[in-house]
Amino acid sequence: MLGKARGRLHPRRTRHRARGVTALKAIAVLGLVAALAVITEAFVRGRLSDDMLAAPTRFYARPLVFQPGMTPDRAKVERTLERLSYRKARSSHVRIGQYHLSSRRWIIGRRAFRHAQQVDPGGVVTIRLGWSGRVTDIEHDDGENLPYVALEPELLGNMSGSDKDRVPVRLPEVPGHVVDAILAIEDQHFFEHPGLDLRRIAGATIANVRAGRIVQGASTLTQQLVKNVFLSSKRSPVRKVREVAIALLVERRHTKDEILEAYLNQVYLGQDGGLAIHGVGRGAQYFFGKDVSQLNLHEGALLAAVIRGPSMYSPFRNPESAMARRNLVLTVMEERGVITEAAVRSARRSPLGVRPEPKRARHGRYFVDYVSARLRAEHGDDVLQSGTSVFTTLDMDMQRAAERAVQEGLARLERDYPPVARKDGPLQAALVALNPHTGEVFAMVGGRSYGQSQFNRAVHAHRQPGSSFKPIVALTALTQESSAYTLASHLDDAPLSVQTPAGVWTPANYDNRFRGTITLREALERSLNVPFARLGMNVGPKRIVETARKLGIESKLNPVFSLALGSSEVTLLEMTRAFGVLAAEGRRSDLNTTLGVLSKGGAVLSQLNPAGERVFDPAQTYLLTSALRGAVEHGTGRALRNRGFRGVVAAKSGTTNDYRDAWFIGYTPSLAVGVWVGFDNGRTVGLPGSRAALPIFARFLVGALGTYGDNDDFSVPWGIEMVEIDRETGLRAGPGCRGEREAFLTGTAPERSCSPYWDRTRRVLTRSSWYERVAPVLDNLRRRLERRGRRGN
Repeated sequence: MLGKARGRLHPRRTRHRARGVTALKAIAVLGLVAALAVITEAFVRGRLSDDMLAAPTRFYARPLVFQPGMTPDRAKVERTLERLSYRKARSSHVRIGQYHLSSRRWIIGRRAFRHAQQVDPGGVVTIRLGWSGRVTDIEHDDGENLPYVALEPELLGNMSGSDKDRVPVRLPEVPGHVVDAILAIEDQHFFEHPGLDLRRIAGATIANVRAGRIVQGASTLTQQLVKNVFLSSKRSPVRKVREVAIALLVERRHTKDEILEAYLNQVYLGQDGGLAIHGVGRGAQYFFGKDVSQLNLHEGALLAAVIRGPSMYSPFRNPESAMARRNLVLTVMEERGVITEAAVRSARRSPLGVRPEPKRARHGRYFVDYVSARLRAEHGDDVLQSGTSVFTTLDMDMQRAAERAVQEGLARLERDYPPVARKDGPLQAALVALNPHTGEVFAMVGGRSYGQSQFNRAVHAHRQPGSSFKPIVALTALTQESSAYTLASHLDDAPLSVQTPAGVWTPANYDNRFRGTITLREALERSLNVPFARLGMNVGPKRIVETARKLGIESKLNPVFSLALGSSEVTLLEMTRAFGVLAAEGRRSDLNTTLGVLSKGGAVLSQLNPAGERVFDPAQTYLLTSALRGAVEHGTGRALRNRGFRGVVAAKSGTTNDYRDAWFIGYTPSLAVGVWVGFDNGRTVGLPGSRAALPIFARFLVGALGTYGDNDDFSVPWGIEMVEIDRETGLRAGPGCRGEREAFLTGTAPERSCSPYWDRTRRVLTRSSWYERVAPVLDNLRRRLERRGRRGN
């Protein structure tokens, strides 16, 4: 009995053994499940697709273009070349990526530019200038005369949500020595192994055991590709198993050339700001400013050297380490027999050859969002498919000037007027600049910080324009066929109360003073509310709405009396476009934000269309231009001259009730600009437009056009006559009754004179029998003299 008892297992031990067996079975099952999962994942993921290696959608600023007949701004050209990381050459012997500017000859070594699977090969060009600074001809280094030449455009950014920057290339486009360098240092047996290099694994294991740490890796190109495309960067034994399984299947499903091409487009080479650089195509641009097809031996070796550790071997941050690693690549290439000893010696003597490190700041981010939305609305979501190249109208010089003007202007306001610096929401500003003749948007700032708020206040914020709406009222009055209004017409500036459905409306001037009888010009220049309230009532709110629609304002406008003082909400972009119609002499152009859009295959999806229509006669809009120039010279915009801008400009300030919104909108002969300042929640700014928005406007104009603007003047169109007018009486000036020059539509100037001598002489002449024969001759002579005077101006 005792022996039998000893031979039995204790019940507790039996339970433990049973549990162990169960655990082993569970582990086996889990292992099998895991293996099946890895195999399944390999089958699902183990195929490369074009989408994985496609370039992101890129947005570019307008390129700097030279063509005969133009007068380029040398300072702007140098700023652009500096931003593109071109180097100034010491002599006229210019290489690619260099430039030399003399007084009569500009030589630029244009880099190649790849976009939408197309390559502009670049090359050295000579731009000759005449004594006046005008381009006379452009010559390529092969002797060919060119009708125009453009530098590569500046990159604004990639499609939102994409953090990888890649320029796809095909394997035949990559020089053989670049491929040889990468294979020599990263995977010497690439064309021999099935995705896993057992010999390299064994060698790496021995080296790591001897060193007591990881000193050598054994991943093949295929494994690196799988890791970058299919797996996360987190290291673990399970991930390594998954990597091997997928790599083996990728090798079964694809040719070696397909895998190599995918690797060349996917390999990680560092960071360009917030964008990760992937692929040798983008790497060649980033490090050397070249297309990958133009890389020489030592450049290709450096590109291969960076792969091992993009941070450790960065030629910008660690040039000595990069040089040592590059020379190691060259040595290994020689040992492999792919290059000669002489080639190695020559390449070793070469400097790294990298261009200055690009220091790209993100500019125009509000604008890029706006362009994206417009393209989707016009062409559908597919227009921004991967690989699309969008060449925008944005002028990088103007955009940077706009962003500086907004940042510095807001900082000055908060420094000089502490009450506007509130913690419950920062003071905001927006700025738009466009070409009034083509509708091209040159610059756009939608707020003080895109990182803090992506809401574009230039496009989407509907705010009351206040007095900046008065030119639209004046234009309505001056163009109304049944109206006798001119800039010299008298308006009554006296107390006014009007009964409306909403109650009694009692407009008041900004200073609560009344000036009696004044001219329409004076009322506009001095931005007086009461005279314009009367003017708006006389012409009618519905007609004002019609005028606003012709100028391109699409927001809802309430046809009430207070509309004349800017009570309906509009956007800054609409108001700037409306002023642009005045600058373009009555022609309204469609808004344009793109010069062209190319698909990844190179097809033209969209291109600039400067379509438009004439909505007002040039003579009619000139009257407003004349009055708005007066507003700058001696009206509410006169502080613009104190801010450093001396060029030709017509502009108007705007301030709303309780100082909630501050505006300043104006134009030169070539540029329309609008600025808005306010709080998102509608809190009062406490400052008029002439003090809050005008300084930003002035900063921008000086930064974009210089102190003296674009050296042009507004042309006086046919249909305008200049007449000396006595402002007190509104009659023609004459002997004993001096006046000021005023612009009139031909035939609308007063016939009577405030001079008794003139009226007496006129009565005598009109009674003469020969008056009817002489009058046409005198009128013709008068018109000739006026035309000669306009040409002289």
